[in-house]
Formats: sequence, structure tokens, C-alpha cells
Amino acid sequence: MSINLQKGQKIDLRKSTGEALTNFCVGVNWGAIETTKPGLFGFGTKKVVEDVDLDLSCIMLNQNGEMIDWIYSPEYNAWLAQNNYPLGKLSSNDGGLRHSGDDRQGDVGGDDGLDNEIITVNLNQVKPDVDKIYFFLNIYLNQGQNFDFAQIPFAKIRMYEGTPTKVNSVFSNYDIVTDASYRGKRALILGKLYRKNGEWKFDAIGDATEDNMFIQTIQKITQNYK
Repeated sequence: MSINLQKGQKIDLRKSTGEALTNFCVGVNWGAIETTKPGLFGFGTKKVVEDVDLDLSCIMLNQNGEMIDWIYSPEYNAWLAQNNYPLGKLSSNDGGLRHSGDDRQGDVGGDDGLDNEIITVNLNQVKPDVDKIYFFLNIYLNQGQNFDFAQIPFAKIRMYEGTPTKVNSVFSNYDIVTDASYRGKRALILGKLYRKNGEWKFDAIGDATEDNMFIQTIQKITQNYK
């Protein structure tokens, strides 16, 4: 049975068999915002689909709290280069974490049962100098859009064994839209993997912020969550 995570909950990465969980996916699932509006001249109705672009990212810190690696979308590299920020990439330098790629719409017509953006994790490949791995989520608003986490259909996070296209066994779940504190927020520090006494553990942080871009969220993590 999977663990239904609560904000601030800490868990050991061990399966029911007692075996360490070392290979898994961190996935985020969500839907496009679908509404029904009156048709032309007031006759009938029409379905209107508003794309929802969420960005799942992570950064890796050493024991001193310094960022030594990262995964975030390369789609913003032109802006990042102009502002002298590290360019986005979809794989960590050691290959221990890999991103599935950017989803700019969300599910249309209901939940398809798969996550829209996934970071696959192999803790056995993570370099020894990585002490903490923070996962976070940001809403990218297209021109004219104005919504927050509370308005996104069935937004949720989970850790599971499998691949980006197949879920074998769900280890833990965290439901976003049921948390009233996320209303009006557009960034979410999901949680962190961290080493303790030679083992990896997970802390479900669940802190929502008003950051408009992931660079702000990274700065918040490195300054306040060491």
C-alpha cells in the first residue's frame, strides 16, 4: 500500500519488504483547465481548453548547502544565457537523475493515469558529494493566463517504481489541489532526498510560494533550506 504523504512528513526509502528503494520515479500529474461556454450567438455550448504548463525541476546540494548540479527545462536557455544563469538540462552530470521533458498542456479529457513530467532517480549513480536533492514545481503562465495551484485539475505528485510510461508500484502520493494553503501560489517546494547515517531518506516539505520563475525558487531553497 502506498504512503499518503502529509506536509512535513519524513519517511525512510524502504519498501514493505525492507529492501531499500533506490530506483524510482518522481512524477507530477495534472490536467488542462477545461470549461464550457455559450456557443455562437448564445446557441448551444462549446468546450474551451486552457493549457497548463507546470515545470518539475530539482537541484543538488553538497554538505555545505552549495548547489553543485541541477535539472530544469532547457526551454528557457535563451533568457538564462542573457542573464548569466546556468543553462537548463534534462540530466544530472552523474546520470543518476533524468527528466522526461517539458509538458506544456496537461491532460485533456480527464486523467490518463500517467504523469506529465517525471524525473527518474537511480540513487546508486548519484555522486557521493551530493548530500541533498530538492524537488520543486513552478507554474509557467502564458500571456493572459492567471491561475494558481488550487485551480489546476487533479494536480498530484507521487514516487513510484516503473518508467515514465509504465507505473509498476506506487510508493507514495501527495495531493496538491486539496491543500487550501496553495491557493494563490504558483511555486511549490515539494520535498528533498537527503543522506542520513549512510542511507537516503525523504522529507515532504510542501511549502508553497509566490515565485514567478524557477530561478526565484532555487534562490529561496539555497538561502533558506540548507
